[in-house]
Amino acid sequence: MLAMVTGSTGVVVLVGAVFLACAVEMVEALTIVLAVGHTRGWRSAFEGTAVALVVLAALVALFGPTLVRVPLGVLRLVVGGVLLIFGMQWLRKAILRSSGLKAMHDEDAIYRAKVAELESVGAAQRDRVAFVMAFKGVFLEGLEVVITVLTLGTSAHRLGLASTVAAIAVVLVGIVGVVVARQLSSVPENAMKMGVGVLLVSYGTFWTGEGLHVRWPGNDVMLIGFVALYLLVTWTLVAYLRRERRLGEVVA
Repeated sequence: MLAMVTGSTGVVVLVGAVFLACAVEMVEALTIVLAVGHTRGWRSAFEGTAVALVVLAALVALFGPTLVRVPLGVLRLVVGGVLLIFGMQWLRKAILRSSGLKAMHDEDAIYRAKVAELESVGAAQRDRVAFVMAFKGVFLEGLEVVITVLTLGTSAHRLGLASTVAAIAVVLVGIVGVVVARQLSSVPENAMKMGVGVLLVSYGTFWTGEGLHVRWPGNDVMLIGFVALYLLVTWTLVAYLRRERRLGEVVA
């Protein structure tokens, strides 16, 4: 019974981390593709997107089986460190934005900036520029998805599940994008990024300890404890920074 509970806990946290991370990255990629399609034409946008997806699929096929063959202890130690770095970066930005020390990520503003950039290029370069921009946007954002899926999936020995969840997230974001077009600013992206950051740091801490042969109380259930701890730390930091910012404004 305990094994079933701990296993279920690990699966829930894994699914949540992969889904949120993939959804956030695909919203950003979709913003770029929509800007390219509306401004330069959908053919080049789709071609750039398709080529980027093929390259990403090749990376998964190349590195996925290799990671699976790495000893589990070494894999979790390395992956734990990588996830801690990724998670801390996501959390840092989300905390600064929530506290008002950094501007919120605005998909509408990004859309307008991409459109202006595309419109400033001459017509003779149109197809090449549109293709490259769509490819670059999808590839760079998709690369983070690939890293998330490979690291989380292989370390949990659930690469198939992680890949399926990632595919579902990509499809859902694509459907929503088609329905709402450019109205992506309504997505609570900063909250999603903060949640992803907390999940990645929690997994990173858990697997780094596993790689160092630490025996966590309750095994996978300890993941819930890490999530709660990092949520509390994040909330405390946001509240503290907001207070300091207000005091600074009063003094100024």
